Amino acid sequence: MAGRLEGKVAFITGIARGQGRSHAVRFAEEGADIIGVDLCADVPNMPYPMSSKADLEETVRLVEAQDRRIVTHVADVGDRRAMQAAVDDGVAQLGHLDIVFANAGICALGDFPIETFFQHMDTLLVGVQNAFWTAYPHLQDGASMIATGSVASLIPGAADGPSTGPGGRGYSLAKRTIAQYVKELALVMAPRMIRVNAVHPTNCNTMLLHNEPMYKLFRPDVESPSREDAEQAFPSMQALPIPYVEPVDISNAAVFLASDESRYVTGLQLRVDAGSVIKQLAESL
Repeated sequence: MAGRLEGKVAFITGIARGQGRSHAVRFAEEGADIIGVDLCADVPNMPYPMSSKADLEETVRLVEAQDRRIVTHVADVGDRRAMQAAVDDGVAQLGHLDIVFANAGICALGDFPIETFFQHMDTLLVGVQNAFWTAYPHLQDGASMIATGSVASLIPGAADGPSTGPGGRGYSLAKRTIAQYVKELALVMAPRMIRVNAVHPTNCNTMLLHNEPMYKLFRPDVESPSREDAEQAFPSMQALPIPYVEPVDISNAAVFLASDESRYVTGLQLRVDAGSVIKQLAESL
C-alpha cells in the first residue's frame, strides 16, 4: 500500500549513498519529504572512499523524482551545532518533523590505528545522540525515532575479536550501546507516544562490506582475497543461504517503524539479518 508516510517529514543522516540513500528514496516513495545530512568528505583510516557531494546530489535527484521535497546539508553527525543548523533549516522549509532516522555509519575492521576506536564512537554513537537530540524539539506527539544498529550488537564477538582491531572494538561498543539507548529512550518518550526503535542489519550490500580489509576478515586463508573470494564466505554469517541483504531490505523495515502501522511498537530491536543472530548464537553454545 503506497502512501504509508504521506504528509510526514523525515530527518535522515548519511543519505548520500548506501543505506541512507535507500531510506530517503523509499520514504519518498511512501509520501515523505526529506531532511538529510551527509559528510561528503573522506575520513582518515577508512578502507573505502566516503560519499561525495555528487552522491548527495544524486540522492536529491532520486527523491525529487518521486515528486517529494528534500532539504540537504553537508554536516558531520558528530558536530551537534552543524546538525542543529541542518535540522532547524529543514523544518523551517518543510514545516514540521515526524520521523528521525539516525543512520550514518562507518566501518573499519582490521589492522587500523587506535584512532579508529574514537572515530567509530563519534560517528555511530555520538551521531545517533546528536540526531535524536537536535530533532527532538521539533517532534510532535506520536513521532518515530529510529536508529541503525547492527547484528554485531546482538552477537558476542561478532566484530570485536582480536582480528578486528580498535575499529572493531569501537564499532561493537557503539552498536551495543545503541541497542540499550533505544530501550531506555523508548521508556522516556512513551508518555508523549513517541516511539523509539532500532533496526539491526546483517551483512549489507554497501561499501562498508565491500572493501579489502573486510574481505580479509572473511577469507583469512587467502592472501589477497577478491570480492568473489569473500562472497564464498559471506553466507556463513546467515542462516538463510545468502551473502548479504540489500539496502532496500533495511529501508522496508524502517518504513514500517516510521509509519502509523507501528504506532504501538517501541523499544524494539528489529533484526533484518537473514537469521544471522539465531545461527551465530546457536553455534556459540
